Amino acid sequence: MTTTTTTITDVGTIGVPVADQDKALEFFTDTLGFEKQLDVSMPSMRWLTVAPAGARTSIALIAGPKPGTDTGIRFLVPDAAAEHASMREKGIEVGELLRWPGAPAMFEFQDLDGNRFEIVEAGG
Repeated sequence: MTTTTTTITDVGTIGVPVADQDKALEFFTDTLGFEKQLDVSMPSMRWLTVAPAGARTSIALIAGPKPGTDTGIRFLVPDAAAEHASMREKGIEVGELLRWPGAPAMFEFQDLDGNRFEIVEAGG
């Protein structure tokens, strides 16, 4: 077996395709409560990132690629049932709260572009 080493130490940013960066920014900051980290205009694009307060990994809201995908992104919360209820109250489209023996409670939600994310109860 070959051992490979790397200097990669963390995941910094994950890109999510959006149709309108301003509307996506509003959803992530005003509706989900994330913080805007960067908003930089470049010659050919706008680099816009958001993250939960204190998070090490951010989400880049990228204009252009086809939105409406399963992002594979899992956000951790201390109480999935409480977050599920909170998101429903905010009008966010959420899936069923799923519970299986030996697995953490989880559910899916969608942003305004139909991108799908999972909420997973931490420590479960």
